[in-house]
Amino acid sequence: MEAGLNQPAPEKRVVLASLLTGKFFELPEKDFAGRCRLVTDFEKLNRIGEGTYGIVYRAQDLKTREIVAMKKVRMEQEKDGIPVSGLREINLLLNIQHQNIVNLKEVAVGKSLESIFLVMEYCEQDLASLLDNMQSPFSESQVKCIMMQLFKGLQYLHKNFIVHRDLKVSNLLLTDKGCLKIADFGLARKYGLPVKPMTPRVVTLWYRAPELLLQAKTQTTAIDIWAAGCVLGELLLHKPLLPGRSEIHQLELIIDLLGTPNDMIWPGYSKLPALENFTLKQQPYNNLKHFFPWLSPAGIRLLNFLFMYDPKKRATAEESLQSSYFSEPPLPCEAELMPSFPQHRNLKRSSVGSLSEEILLHSPAGP
Repeated sequence: MEAGLNQPAPEKRVVLASLLTGKFFELPEKDFAGRCRLVTDFEKLNRIGEGTYGIVYRAQDLKTREIVAMKKVRMEQEKDGIPVSGLREINLLLNIQHQNIVNLKEVAVGKSLESIFLVMEYCEQDLASLLDNMQSPFSESQVKCIMMQLFKGLQYLHKNFIVHRDLKVSNLLLTDKGCLKIADFGLARKYGLPVKPMTPRVVTLWYRAPELLLQAKTQTTAIDIWAAGCVLGELLLHKPLLPGRSEIHQLELIIDLLGTPNDMIWPGYSKLPALENFTLKQQPYNNLKHFFPWLSPAGIRLLNFLFMYDPKKRATAEESLQSSYFSEPPLPCEAELMPSFPQHRNLKRSSVGSLSEEILLHSPAGP
C-alpha cells in the first residue's frame, strides 16, 4: 500500500493578520466558524445595497432585537475556503475603530462556512440614495459638516497606513444623528514604505485619480484625497462632477476642469505608461471658478489642493481639515443638526425573510 494513501485530507485553515502589529496567524476553518455566530440568529429585513465584494442587507438580531447591516461575502468563485477579499475586509475592520468609519460588530457564518456575513452597525442612509431622492439639496453648511467628517475618517485611516481605494457617495453612510461613516473596505489595502505596486483599476471611474487612469505603478493615500474632492464637488453641484463614460472620457473631463498636466506641475508625467498609447488634448485653463462661480476663494483653493495633479503635492486629510474654507461663514453645522430623511433604501426593497434562505439561494446544490 502506498504511503499516505489513507491519510486524512489536510485541514483547511484561515489566515488572519493584525494590521496593528503586522503579524500573521492561522486558525482552522472550524475554529474560525466556532468563534462566529450563525446567520440563523438574524432575520433579513431588506436588501439595501451591493458593495465591492458582497450584497448588503438590513437585518435584525433575533436575540437582542437590534437592527444591523449584514454584508454577504461573495463565495461563488472560491474553492479553497474564504476568499482573500473577504478576509482582507474582516482584518481591516477588526483592527480599526473611529466614529467616522463603519463598525464591524461580529462575523456570522453558515453551519459549514458556505456563507459568511459581516455584521455591522446599521446606518439609515447612504449619500448616493440621499442625493437621488432629497427634495432640496444640502446647504453649504451641511456640505461642510459632511466633508469634515469624511476628512477625519480619512485622516485616521491614512495615519494607520490604510488606503480605502473606493471612495464614492454610495460608500459614505449617514446615521439619523448626522454622523458620517466610511464603508465598504473590500478594496482597501495596508501600505508602507517602500510603496508596493497595486492593481490600477480600482476606485469607481468617476472618482478615479489621474495617476490611476494613466497607470502609475504606485498608489498612495492621494487617490483617496482625489476621490474626496470629487465627493465635495458632487455635494456642491448636486450632481456628479466628473461622470466619465470611459477612461479616456474621464481624462478629458478632468482636463476640461483643470487643464492639461505637464512635467512642470507633475514631474514624471510624460513617462506614465498610458501616455505611450495616446496623447491627451491640450487645454491650458483651470476652470474650477467657472464650474463653481458661487464658491468662495477659500473653497476654490481647497478644491485646487484636492485636485493637484502631482500626488505628492496633493492635500492630505489633515491639511484639508485645516482649510480656511471650514472656518469661514457659513460654518459647518453640528452633526446632530443635520436634517433627517426618509429611508428610501428600505422603501424600495422590502423582502422580509431569514438569512438562512439567502444561503440556500446562493449555495451549490448538494449531491
